Amino acid sequence: MHIHPVILCGGSGTRLWPMSRGGYPKQYLALTGEHTLVQQTALRLRGIGDVTAPIVVTNNEQRFLVAEQLRQVDVGSSRIVLEPASRNTAPAIAVAALLALRDAPDALLLVLPSDHVIAGQAAFVKAVEAAAQIAKDGRLVTFGIAPTEPHTGYGYIRAGAALIDGTQSFAVDSFVEKPDAATAQRFIDEGRYYWNSGMFMLNASTYMDELRRYEPEIARQAELSLQSAQQDHDFVRLDAEAFAASPNISVDHAVMEKTQCAAVVAVADLGWNDIGSWTALADIAERDAQNNALIGDVLTDAVSNSYIRAEHRLVAAIGLENVVIVETADAVLVAHRDQAQDVKKIVAQLNAMGRHESVTHRRVVRPWGSYEGIDSGERFQVKRIVVNPGAQLSLQMHHHRAEHWIVVKGTALVTNGDKEIMLTENQSTYIPLGVTHRLLNPGKIPLELIEVQSGAYLGEDDIVRFEDTYGRVAKV
Repeated sequence: MHIHPVILCGGSGTRLWPMSRGGYPKQYLALTGEHTLVQQTALRLRGIGDVTAPIVVTNNEQRFLVAEQLRQVDVGSSRIVLEPASRNTAPAIAVAALLALRDAPDALLLVLPSDHVIAGQAAFVKAVEAAAQIAKDGRLVTFGIAPTEPHTGYGYIRAGAALIDGTQSFAVDSFVEKPDAATAQRFIDEGRYYWNSGMFMLNASTYMDELRRYEPEIARQAELSLQSAQQDHDFVRLDAEAFAASPNISVDHAVMEKTQCAAVVAVADLGWNDIGSWTALADIAERDAQNNALIGDVLTDAVSNSYIRAEHRLVAAIGLENVVIVETADAVLVAHRDQAQDVKKIVAQLNAMGRHESVTHRRVVRPWGSYEGIDSGERFQVKRIVVNPGAQLSLQMHHHRAEHWIVVKGTALVTNGDKEIMLTENQSTYIPLGVTHRLLNPGKIPLELIEVQSGAYLGEDDIVRFEDTYGRVAKV
């Protein structure tokens, strides 16, 4: 019996804006410690016996974020599966089940969202290993969390008959959508309801059998998308046409609510939180005598019951209570704690206006490193570029802009037209408009340089790529 972890790594990045963005959602942020949420999820697996390297399901845009963050904590993945279209959890889990069954006919899937916090590591390992003993007999186990309050932001699971004496495992009676406050309180009072954590221990063979019974089109399209998948470096690219044809349904709706005898809820006390809002993050943060969680360079006077986070500069607050303040390089959120979940309305406004702040930060991560806008004006912009050791940008040219590169740290190997030059600190080069060029870091430390762009059009889509290490299209 092998446990195959499946880390679901999608997300739209709306609930924790402005730190979480569409192109950089919360699982890639270090919100509750030195490691990001996806790193915490991967590291959590190390205490489990008989566990394989995780299967990670993400999208094309986030593939290098996942790979790099796992590499940073020395966690290898068995496969990074790229969804060509946004779909709910049932199709993603189906693909992972098919991959795991290729390796082992008795495979168990430990399905984990990548953006949750679990404080109780020992309790997590114990719960996983107990769930595996249930799942190996052909069961589909969902992890339920004993509610501590009448929360209206979570779905609930109603437990039926106990399965094994002395354990907290029950037949699933029903799944309940997010309730209103009165209904949630009734659930607490009755005591048979548990928060739906979105984590599962699934017998892979049983899951596919039940999926073929209740949602056969999901199973069929998952099989087709995997049969026609292509290997791209460390990534498995699912067939776009087949995967997009799959119904967009969650695992709960597709299988768990319909299966007649296989669904089990295992109740666990894990210190679990899905960090669904800034208020939820504030609830688990360390607080001072005034019940404030203050992160970063923050000064306060007569402030209480608040969450204030400074990422780039000093934030000062006076005479406030029950507020959330989050500062980033290009945006600041100020909200009442009771309305912090409505930040998604601001994101919707940003999207409607076509503003980049809903999608990207000022610092944009790329597979070779990152770039950050420093200044801009009419016909110019200035960027700080960091290239990882051994990494290189694509061989490219621009129709509308020229560029100056000034090295401030490290060594750069530059292709500039038909010349190849080596630049060290305080040296520079000029790349005229229309000239083919490339930047490579041949050194052992990150290369940092300042880029000054000038021209009639400075958009990121003015890039024609001729060669690219990372398999990106010719023109973006």
